[in-house]
Amino acid sequence: MRPFISTAFSILAGILLSFNVFSQTSLGRLNTSQSHPRILLFENEETVLVNSIKADTTWTMLHQAMLKECDRLLNTEPVKRIQIGRRLLDKSREALRRIFMLSYAWRTTKDDRYFNRAEKELLAISGFSDWNPTHFLDVAEMTMAAAIGYDWLYPQLSIESRNKIKDAILKKGLEPSLDAKYNSWLKAEHNWNQVCNAGMTYGAMAIFEDQPELASQVMERAIQTITLPMKDYGPDGIYPEGYGYWGYGTSFNVMFLSALEKLYSTDFDLNQVPGFLKTGGFMENMTGPTGKPFNYSDAGSSGGFHPAMFWLANKTKDPSLLWIEKNYLIAGNAEKLVKDRLLPAIMLWKGNFSTKDIVAPEALTWTGNGKNPISMMRTSWTDSNAVYVATKGGSASINHAHMDIGSFVMDALGVRWAMDFGMQDYESLESKGVKLWGRTQDSERWNVFRLNNFTHNTLSIDSQLQVVSGHAPISSTGNAVNNMFTVFDLKSVYAGQLMDAKRGISILDQNQVLVRDEYTTAAKETKIRWTMLTPAIANITGDNEIILQKDGKKLKLVVDAPQGKLSMKTWNTIGPNSYDAPNPGTILVGFELTLPANSSGFSNVYLLPGNTKKSKKNKKQPLSAWGQ
Repeated sequence: MRPFISTAFSILAGILLSFNVFSQTSLGRLNTSQSHPRILLFENEETVLVNSIKADTTWTMLHQAMLKECDRLLNTEPVKRIQIGRRLLDKSREALRRIFMLSYAWRTTKDDRYFNRAEKELLAISGFSDWNPTHFLDVAEMTMAAAIGYDWLYPQLSIESRNKIKDAILKKGLEPSLDAKYNSWLKAEHNWNQVCNAGMTYGAMAIFEDQPELASQVMERAIQTITLPMKDYGPDGIYPEGYGYWGYGTSFNVMFLSALEKLYSTDFDLNQVPGFLKTGGFMENMTGPTGKPFNYSDAGSSGGFHPAMFWLANKTKDPSLLWIEKNYLIAGNAEKLVKDRLLPAIMLWKGNFSTKDIVAPEALTWTGNGKNPISMMRTSWTDSNAVYVATKGGSASINHAHMDIGSFVMDALGVRWAMDFGMQDYESLESKGVKLWGRTQDSERWNVFRLNNFTHNTLSIDSQLQVVSGHAPISSTGNAVNNMFTVFDLKSVYAGQLMDAKRGISILDQNQVLVRDEYTTAAKETKIRWTMLTPAIANITGDNEIILQKDGKKLKLVVDAPQGKLSMKTWNTIGPNSYDAPNPGTILVGFELTLPANSSGFSNVYLLPGNTKKSKKNKKQPLSAWGQ
């Protein structure tokens, strides 16, 4: 054995000791005599799979869409090693998409055109100088791509091709993962851990017979360390990093678990990690009636299709978890679905579900605790004009977090009235020298316009930033049909700015939203700024009123704030820095409220769609009495 590998095993042994979650007996089974293919789909299982596809028109449509995409790929050039800034990630992702889909097409049709094109892609990435280990996500996804292709095409690959691909998996994937310069993700409590452990596990499974000791160690390491991010789903299934990174971290976590269970017929108790199997409910509720997600933290503004939801629905035997995914399936936009690099996995995870089995969920509210407590409420799952509000507490100290504590989004009449910008492209900031990844109070991250509290639907006190070390838990909730609500304790998020702060958000009478804030000031006059980001046209129409208009619909914002001096306001969304992204078609609306020193006050903000009148419920009720 080469010295590098020997040294790496010593390092690895120390890592395994530090993450000794499972007993040695539970990890003593990581040998396999299973021949290729051994990842996700064994030899000859294609027949059963193809028959199940033929039995359902939806799956037939999706299968044909993937074959059509593979036909398109036949005449394209393989992925090239073109790095953008510090990342090769877009190339790794495209390689995974192509190889997974082409390999799937060959296994289900035995059409050699798909085999030849997949082999060409595999040999191209195997010939790269490296897979960019300094940004190890790139290595992880490239390794998964090579592993699936190597394993699924193995029976027909020439000895020469096998050796080239196998050597690349070892030298450019697994060996760098043993180097301390590149494997800090082993101790991460976020998506990097999930993605990198999944990629390395696939690589280990693919070349197991050639490197049994190394492969076994890599898989044991993954089982031990992937529990770090998995525990953050507890207790209720929330993914702290938000919608976009749920789609990344959870999907690769499911890819990992699916391959592990298939090969070893056990989940090594990983599915019993508290909260993990509940996360499907969290993700489903994140999408509002407009089809837009609650895109807090670093997330995009558009929703997406998530094959991992099918795995979760099968595990929990709950087809209603697929209500949002069903909408994507029946929309007929297969050209968009085939851009998902994990799409072939849906055919392995769909189980016996037919789209006819997928019905709307019964519950209209979903609330969860954890690092980033979330509450989501709606008046209907089937009415596109339904009222929907989603809100969060938590902390800005979480990976990929924004200063959005207390923020919310709102849909009504088919319009998203209260929105979130979500993320700005990382390279657009990093290329300008912005130090984006600090999470302390003075981090440069908080200078970015889209990331601080001044542009979120929350409070700013005397033009100060929210306190990064603060954490806002849920104080109380209610799920009565005519009075859904959640109350957050924001006190530590405004430590040193207010003596006390609470926010309650409610859907009243199934037709409007109430946002109530309660404040206690310190020993000085305090200016509170209340903001809501909107894509609507805004007009201040009174001393306490703003009318929003969009797509021929309207929403009235009415403020009751009996204490202090109230001033209705709008603000533009032009960032102050040269590196801030443009934000056309948006505006911030709200008010400033000046309260005297050592005083208590509140504000009630009613969001009234159409011609809705203010509800009489909770009008003067303190948050402590909500739900009584």
